[in-house]
Amino acid sequence: MYEQIRRNRRASWLLMGFVVTLFAVLGFAIGAAVIGGVNGGIGLLGVFGVAAIAWSILGYYSGDKMVLAVSGAHQVSHENEPQLFNVVEEMTIAAGLPNVPAVYVIEERAPNAFATGRDPQHSSVAVTRGLMQLLDREELQGVIAHEMSHIRNYDIRFATLVGILVGMIALVADFFLRFTFWGGGGRRRGGDSNDQAGAILMVVAIVLAILAPLAAYSVQFAISRRREYLADASGVELTRNPLGLARALSDIAGDPRPLRAANRATAHLFIANPLKNKKTKEVSGVFDTHPPIQKRIGILLEMAHVGPEALVPGRKAMAAAAALPPHDPPPPPAVPPAAPA
Repeated sequence: MYEQIRRNRRASWLLMGFVVTLFAVLGFAIGAAVIGGVNGGIGLLGVFGVAAIAWSILGYYSGDKMVLAVSGAHQVSHENEPQLFNVVEEMTIAAGLPNVPAVYVIEERAPNAFATGRDPQHSSVAVTRGLMQLLDREELQGVIAHEMSHIRNYDIRFATLVGILVGMIALVADFFLRFTFWGGGGRRRGGDSNDQAGAILMVVAIVLAILAPLAAYSVQFAISRRREYLADASGVELTRNPLGLARALSDIAGDPRPLRAANRATAHLFIANPLKNKKTKEVSGVFDTHPPIQKRIGILLEMAHVGPEALVPGRKAMAAAAALPPHDPPPPPAVPPAAPA
């Protein structure tokens, strides 16, 4: 468990370093190609850095409110949802957080959950109605512990920063390519050697502008997948019960309904991909926001030193399955004709 935590933290920061380096290299290359020389590269990189900081401040203070509003979540209290609130309080104490996060419910039947907020003092946990109906208390503890780990590990702040840098890379690259193709990069320099050097810098900048956004998005999604693995392991640290979360993920994966309130901008926040389809992928692609859920379950089972046979459905899941008819009800029996008088 602790090795999983260390490995995923290390990988996340390495990937973050790659995004920062890519942003710096792209900004410098464009500045050197358009403005000219080292001073031009440093100057334009500084402008991009200031814009990224301003964008970060906006996302830092308002991002969580926008996510909750877009998801259709409404806040609940201990009086409204006592069991959910009790589990959140338990996991708050286990995580050592300074205060209980605000608790929200999304009125949809698809089981899922996410956490948001800029720090442990300003955080929220949202779960769907379907999640509460599907999972038993032990499984619900596993899900809430996973979300508490996102809060404790500052994953939302981390994801916001990475998203802003990736967005800046895409925006800068798109602006530069449009500027170049509309003739803005064709000015002459002082002499033949300068013209040749400028042409080389322009080609390098164009290649970077084409490839950098793709590389940045793939790294962003790789970071998202790593943070999910980290939250799984950190959640187990809180509950000391890998099976609870493993069974919860198994139940969530078994529900085919997509979450209507989710979209591509918020999908990476949820504990499992809310944009479900009928095609199950065993291997994670470079642009997937979540690692394969069966792989996550396998890691949790290894932590518990048990096999897949331990994934018996939770009590609520079994009750929900039992309540569904296996097929359409048979037609009522025909009424025999009345006997002649």
